[in-house]
Formats: sequence, structure tokens, C-alpha cells
Amino acid sequence: MRARLKWTLPLLAAFAVGVAQAQTPNSVLKVVPQGDLKVLDPVWTTGTITQNHAGMVFDQLFSLDGNFETKPQMVDTWNVSPDGLVYTFKLRPGLAFHDGDPVRAIDAAESLKRWGQKDIMGQRLFQSVASVAAVDDQTLRMTLKEPYGLVLQSIGRVGGLVPYIMKERYAKTDPATQVTDMIGSGPFIFKKEEWVPGSKVVYAKNTNYKPRSEPASGFGGGKVAKLDRVEWMYIPDPATISAALEAGEIDFWELPPGDFQAILKKNPKITLYVGDNLGTRGIMRPNFLFPPFDNPKARQALLWLTVQEDFMRASIGNDPSEWTICGGMFTCGSPYAMEIAAEPLVEKDRAKKQANAKRLLAEGGYKGEPLFILQATDYPQFNAAALVLADALKQIGANPQLVPLDWNTVLTRRASKKAPNDGGWHIFFTSGTGFGAADPFSNPVSTACDKAWFGWPCDAGIEKLRDAWTREADPKKQLKIIEEMQVKMYEYVPYITWGQWTSPMAFRSNVKGVLSSPQRMFWNIYKE
Repeated sequence: MRARLKWTLPLLAAFAVGVAQAQTPNSVLKVVPQGDLKVLDPVWTTGTITQNHAGMVFDQLFSLDGNFETKPQMVDTWNVSPDGLVYTFKLRPGLAFHDGDPVRAIDAAESLKRWGQKDIMGQRLFQSVASVAAVDDQTLRMTLKEPYGLVLQSIGRVGGLVPYIMKERYAKTDPATQVTDMIGSGPFIFKKEEWVPGSKVVYAKNTNYKPRSEPASGFGGGKVAKLDRVEWMYIPDPATISAALEAGEIDFWELPPGDFQAILKKNPKITLYVGDNLGTRGIMRPNFLFPPFDNPKARQALLWLTVQEDFMRASIGNDPSEWTICGGMFTCGSPYAMEIAAEPLVEKDRAKKQANAKRLLAEGGYKGEPLFILQATDYPQFNAAALVLADALKQIGANPQLVPLDWNTVLTRRASKKAPNDGGWHIFFTSGTGFGAADPFSNPVSTACDKAWFGWPCDAGIEKLRDAWTREADPKKQLKIIEEMQVKMYEYVPYITWGQWTSPMAFRSNVKGVLSSPQRMFWNIYKE
């Protein structure tokens, strides 16, 4: 331990440069996040690191509290017309962007329009929207073509692409183009001049932010910044992070790997805390544009080939209490959890699974060509998952080709529609919150062709079922639709779940006020 600390100290000392003399150690939180922040625009990517960043800087009209109930955030009051077609929202007084400009209804209108072009839940909402416009600086009006029951849930969405409110001029940017100016109205200010990609991200307390009066809860309530400064420090080596946390050189480690959790549990000055009981779901996404995975039989082969226990032990750890074998397309532990039609995924006979995978891959048109798998080498869980899949494909005679990249390059490359052997891809690994996969619109099941998430699946039948679910008010009938949808999903295979797990955070025991939520935010936190 002493030898390791000797060479980590100079590295961490570099991160202290620039902290104001007047700030005390307890007013600065040093955090090692789950990855390196390179993409800033929360509409451009679903990447969790980007969404976490945006949650520091921006705010929402509505959001979810700790009980996953939709609550007003930037909105003060609102009403709905008797016919259910007109929603009128009044913004809270005193809202201002970080440059001092007031937040106006036109900012909210344009932000929702941009978000609605990219997010799967936003796309469905805007199918029913006739217009979104500012009545005056404080009043936003949304007029629908038809009644739609998920308006507030949509604009209060957490998971996927979050509808954060930007300044009008940035919100008018084509959603395919990244916004890089991070002038938000949230509880922290992004210090762009101190941002060093691959090293450090800095947020300063927004002293002009006016939090809601309710207690902080999940993503909602009073977002009170109790720290003067939050510093994200990207350190790729987990051994270095673990030693620095134990030495008190950092305060907070967002995703400690399982083998390091066992070490940290023994230290009374370290707290391990699971902030989200629904946890995280692994997602294996094939590319639907090119052979062989443009053929559903080849995608079904991936289902049969997946042994979730292998993925979980390699990427999460050997303790089964930290992960779940989940055969549902919707999060295990959620109201829509079921294993209908899940035999290919939950079958325990490995020989049978391999035989079916090999047969289906051949029936899907595979002839031995390279299968390019994006391997996020700096993201331990995804790196391990890519290695497990590559080994499983080799065992059935396929030709996997790992493409080693850092995670942020994966986020960029997965947006490419080039042929896999020309800068594109066949498969990439990612994950999403268990909460985010609990229903048909938070779940990455969209098969809306060019409007779908990276991979671009295209199936009118699944889209029809998703639409029917949004229109059905009877919970029992909704459940029947979900059952039909799961059967269809296992035939079409929009993605493969490679497991579900809980991921504790690790932080110094003097860090208090950490909230339960599917993503990591840093308001309400303070240091004793």
C-alpha cells in the first residue's frame, strides 16, 4: 500500500491546482466518476457520464422524486384543459441561467422540441403534440392533437435522454450536432476553462440558484448545493483509485469493481452504499443495418449464446448476492418483470445453448466473416463483457474481432452507420438503470428505424404495441400488452440483456447526504 501511494500522490496533487485559497477541504468534493467526460450534450448521447454531467448543470420542468413519482421542478403551477388537450405551465419565479439571463418559456419550448427529436419517449409524445409555444416569458403551453396520458411522465423523464432545459439559441441546434456551451440554470456551474478531457472536470456552486422548498428527493425537490466545488477526476487504474480513497486523497468513487469492494468494506473510514435497488441492466446491442444481425435468426443466436452467469462473474464479481440472472426484457423486480418466451436466455444446458446459437447464426446467413465488437477498455464491466462474448463466439466457430477503444470513442463510433469493416460495428455493450428499463418507453426497446437508438432496429409490430400501451388506461390490459410485447421482442431481439446488478458507491465516511437515485448527482451532499 505504501509503495502504491508513493506514486499516486504526484498524480492526485495535480488535481488540487486551481482550488481557491478561501475554500476549505470540506467544501470541495473529489470524485472519481464512472468514466471520462468527453461528450457534453445530453441530447446527443444517452451515455450515463454525460447525463450525470448535465444533471449538475441543467434543470428540468418536472422530475422524479425518490419514490419515482413525477413532481414539478422548474414549473411552479400548471393546469390541464377539461378535454385533456392543452397543458399550461407557469415557470417558477427567479429562475436564471448561469450567465444571468432569465429562464424563459421559449427556452423550455425549444429545448423540448430538440429533445423530442431524439429521445424515444419524446418522439412518442411529439406524435400527439400539435404545438409547444411560449405564451409569455413565464408561461409555456403544450397543445395536443389527441389526449395522451404520459405528458408529465415524459417531460419529467429520467433515464435515456433527459429533457433538460437549455438556452433558446442552443436548443435550436440540430440534435445531430453537439452543443458544447454548457450554460445551464442548475445548482452547479460547469467550469469549462478548467475542464481537461482525460483528467479533470470541475463544477462550482451556483450561488444564484433558487432551489425548491421541498426536501431533496431523488432527482427532485430542493437541489441545494452544499459544496463550493465538485471535482471529477478521471483515473483509469482501479488500484490507484482504491489506494487514494483509503488515504483520503479522494472522497467518492462512483463504481468500485467487485474485488475492490471487498477490500474497502474492511476500512471503517469508507462507506459502501447501494443507492438504487433496481440496479443496472447490461445491454448487448447488435447493429441491424448489416449482416448477419440484420437477420433475426442471427440475433436469436446471440440470445442462446448468452450465459448471464458468465457475464456477471467476469464483469461484476463472484458474489451472486450482487447480481441477478434476469430473463425478462423488463427489469427484474419491476411491475412488468416476467420470463415469458425467455427460454433462449435462461436455459441452463450449455451444450444446448451453443448448438442452437451455432445453428441460428448459420441460418441467419453468417459465413465466417469478422464480427466487430466494440471493446471499452477503460470501462471494466463493458470490457469484461466484450471478452466473454468474444470467447463464446469462438467456441461456436465464429470470428469475433475485438475493437479496443476508450468508452468515449465507443460513444462516438456507435453513432456511425458505416459498414462494420469500414469504421462501423456489429455489437457494442452498454448498460442502463433498472428503473429506465421498467416500461416500454424508458426501456431501449424502440424499433422506430432511423429514429431508434444506435443499432436502428425497425419493426412496426413492436412499435404498434408500444403505442397501444401508452393509450391503454386499464392496468390489466396494459399488462396483457406487455406480455404480447415480450413474446414479440424475443422473436425480433432488439437487444440482449447480459445480466442485472447493483453497484455500490464508495465514499469517505465523513461524506453525508448522498441520495438514492438511478444516476449520481451531488446536490444535498456535504462533508463533516
